[in-house]
Amino acid sequence: MVRSLPLSAYLAFARRETPTWETPDQARPDGPVIWIHCADREHASAMAHLALRLVAQRGEGQVILTIPNRKAQPFSLPDGIWAIAAPSENPADVAQFLDFFQPDILLWHGPGMRPALIHGAHQRNVPCFLLGADELALEQRNWRWLPDSLRATLQLFTAIYARNKTSHFRLSRLLAGYTQVHQSGPLLEECPALKCSETDLEDLSECLTARPVWLAAYVDKTELETILAAHRTALRQSPRLLLVLVPHTPKEASEIHSKLQSEDWRVALWDEGEMPVEKTHILLAENAAELGLFYRTAPITLMGSSLVAGQGGRNPFEAAALGSAILYGPSVRYHLDAYSRLARAGGARIVKDEQSLSAALDSLMAPDKVAQMVHAGWETVSEGAAVIDQILSGVSDAMDQKAEGDAST
Repeated sequence: MVRSLPLSAYLAFARRETPTWETPDQARPDGPVIWIHCADREHASAMAHLALRLVAQRGEGQVILTIPNRKAQPFSLPDGIWAIAAPSENPADVAQFLDFFQPDILLWHGPGMRPALIHGAHQRNVPCFLLGADELALEQRNWRWLPDSLRATLQLFTAIYARNKTSHFRLSRLLAGYTQVHQSGPLLEECPALKCSETDLEDLSECLTARPVWLAAYVDKTELETILAAHRTALRQSPRLLLVLVPHTPKEASEIHSKLQSEDWRVALWDEGEMPVEKTHILLAENAAELGLFYRTAPITLMGSSLVAGQGGRNPFEAAALGSAILYGPSVRYHLDAYSRLARAGGARIVKDEQSLSAALDSLMAPDKVAQMVHAGWETVSEGAAVIDQILSGVSDAMDQKAEGDAST
């Protein structure tokens, strides 16, 4: 592709930017490098999981994540991700970065286009993919003095995955056949179904036959008062109701158990081999590794670490994928897209305090209502998985084609 005049003008001005990128002390990883760039840190975890699935699918590779600047560190990332600040737009910085990492693929998410960085990757025949694209969000005010600069940059991508029908139409019209534009959907964080012991599942299910159950997962000790107060209220309406409580960290279990004892709750300790009996109020489990079991047995889950400001929430797809309706608090910034999408579909409901949590539990004691939420949550998880499968298929094909081209040269 011949470089456009707007892009050439941009690159000329970018040379005036002060170079800032420094070669890392850590050596470049061996094997293929999957490069992901996330302009909005809220999607960094979803992008990281997508890239790690690509690594698993192909059997090798290292994932590097670039972010706009050091101050925009992602909220949370899975293991196996090398996060680093992106280079400046100075072409010398871009060249130094690409010389060091020699990426095999670029997966880009977010509205902040970096024309010099994308152009540098394109010039080195690195397949570039734009995910979750929204044409209106891609516009940048400081580009308005360069007509068609957005179009010129988008034409450098191998393929673009639009987040909805409207964006697909606008981007297809803007690019007029220069770049493949696919309608996919928003990129949501994937969550493989958590495993559990089949024996434990059979034993616990038999123990809980016909007994109403709800789960509070990843509970921070600052949330405990609210949860216990709501459970106490719910017991007045449903005396056989059991709360399964899993702390935020195992080290908090002892402190929580002491509090439960001081308030005369009848507690069974899962990690000591105790099963709940008819009069048990709370089943306390220390380790979140057991959540795969409890999501399968509890039709309602409060995703903890969300009721008190500063916690940020946990991935709700863990529970939704295993057939549990989601309740959550207002502090879910780590997974805001996932919660918002579940809530819009009817698979999740926000609660803010003891009263709203009690009301939600009371409402969801009706089997038809909880079944509707579970179904809506499952459909949302399935839609997210379909988007990821579509993207991975296109990206993997491009990597195969690149490998074949490199081998023939």
